[in-house]
Amino acid sequence: MREELKLKISLLPTSPGVYQYLNKEGVVIYVGKAKNLKRRVSSYFNRVHPVVRTNLLVRNIWDMKYIVVNSEEEALDLENSLIKEFQPRYNVLLKDDKSYPWICVTKELFPRVFITREKHTRGAKYFGPYPKTEVAHALVDTLKQLYPIRTCRHPLNEENVSARKYKLCLQYHIKNCEGCCQGFVSHETYSAYIADIIKILNGDTKQVSDFLKQEMMEKAAELKFEDAELLKRKYQLLESYRAKSVIVNTAIHNVDVFSIVRDDTAAYVNYMHLRNGAIVQSMTVEYKFQDAGSDETPQEILSTAVRDIRERFAHTYEQDRVKEILVNVVPDFEIEGIDYIVPQRGDKRKLVAISLKNAEQYRTEKYKRMEKLNPEQRVMRTLTTMMKDLHLPGLPHHIECFDNSSISGTNAVASCVVFRDAKPSKKDYRHFNIKEADGSDDYASMREVMHRRYSRLLSEGQELPQLVVVDGGKGQLNAAVEVIDELGLREEIALIGIAKRLDEIYFPGDSVPLYIDKNSETLRIIQRLRDEAHRFGITHHRNKRSKSQLHSQLDDIKGIGPKTRTALLKHFKSVKRLKTASPSEIALVVGDAKARLVISALEQNSEE
Repeated sequence: MREELKLKISLLPTSPGVYQYLNKEGVVIYVGKAKNLKRRVSSYFNRVHPVVRTNLLVRNIWDMKYIVVNSEEEALDLENSLIKEFQPRYNVLLKDDKSYPWICVTKELFPRVFITREKHTRGAKYFGPYPKTEVAHALVDTLKQLYPIRTCRHPLNEENVSARKYKLCLQYHIKNCEGCCQGFVSHETYSAYIADIIKILNGDTKQVSDFLKQEMMEKAAELKFEDAELLKRKYQLLESYRAKSVIVNTAIHNVDVFSIVRDDTAAYVNYMHLRNGAIVQSMTVEYKFQDAGSDETPQEILSTAVRDIRERFAHTYEQDRVKEILVNVVPDFEIEGIDYIVPQRGDKRKLVAISLKNAEQYRTEKYKRMEKLNPEQRVMRTLTTMMKDLHLPGLPHHIECFDNSSISGTNAVASCVVFRDAKPSKKDYRHFNIKEADGSDDYASMREVMHRRYSRLLSEGQELPQLVVVDGGKGQLNAAVEVIDELGLREEIALIGIAKRLDEIYFPGDSVPLYIDKNSETLRIIQRLRDEAHRFGITHHRNKRSKSQLHSQLDDIKGIGPKTRTALLKHFKSVKRLKTASPSEIALVVGDAKARLVISALEQNSEE
């Protein structure tokens, strides 16, 4: 395996998707789906396969491409369309004209809903495809339980219904149909059933589900419990149904999808082409900036990308006559005869979301590749991000975080954890027992610990941190600021406080907190610092509390060692009984000299 291919496989995501293997000529020789792309693709190269065909495939793999999707079912759909498009040599299944089943809703006076593998009915709407036939059948069965739609194939037009040409069948008598053929149900009522069914097949189940729930509650309030139970079953069926796949939709003909994401160094444009409702092409292009923080807008960059990619795939445009481009931002470059659309809902919106996901994945993979080749690069990127987000004067290579722990002011302790280059440096962690301050006063405890820590670092000439994080809100932060100002370190050390409730970041002298994006790397580092300081402090506090609970008056008597204490407690069972024992009884256990020491110490404790 080539080193370039090996690196590409090592950087694969663990999300669902479809992978394509290419030979030296760039021809797609295999298309596969995966619930976990990294694990599935790696399995081809880590052993000899029992099937000769698979070993031949592996020998001919020169490169690979992949498309990330949201679910395993979407991967199945996309695999189906790509195999039909490329007809890969090593794929056995799905290369014939057969396809996955679709659900068809006919265009009639009283429409039918049924499963089909062919799409020849004029004017009908098709939903799917469904990778598993049993899923399609289960869905149609559910729809028939929810709504009394007909199953017969009679051509029910207004003339035939008025003449009552067809007799009522068994489905009417068992209440699965309301008698369309005899005109027992109006066209408007039946159309409402079909409208709800189409919403469900499109994945829009909330409106129908809310309606069923409201009807159920009203029937129950009217004490019509049988009707309420029937509505409850329908509601539960609908809630258990999962929305269909969004990869293929026959209503979307020959369109392109472009999406763009950017950072300070480059922009990433993903391109997908849909033919007859199926994704047949996908790629991501990177546009590097000459200067960091380029002021080029996403619209300008996307305009360049659309021109470049259209030139590259000119034959595709001529073949498919693309008239619509779905985008996440509208380019400032117009193309005659083509409309730009920023979809707000539905399958088109989901296609743009998938395109964005692939662009984001390309960017993530690029950074991972750079980090593997140069591990220090990730550290610098993280520190640079923190410097920008927290408005620091320099990179925070050395960060310290403080946290206090006590229970009702007893056994008060504090912890200091140290991160170097955004990683824990456990050999530099420190515990503090609160000595002077009242343990119930968090602010005084913070002042004591900060003063002890940084006055010692100054006296020993040790390195000072660039950033100090205080676990707490404005009160704890102000206490820390007082100490830093007193020691004259305000210029050297930046301070922030992090509140527990909403992860607000407080700065000295600023009453309004900063809210950092929940997915930000900066917030993740600060949260990790806080959690580590809390864990380290709680562990020390727990150990100290356990020791204090095991302490007895005998531990403080000079000249009485562990063996003597054990002998006394074993014989007298408790210190209370020892106090009531006579000197001669104690002397029998430990001798006259130690007995006098014990009696003298216990009498002194009693007087105190």
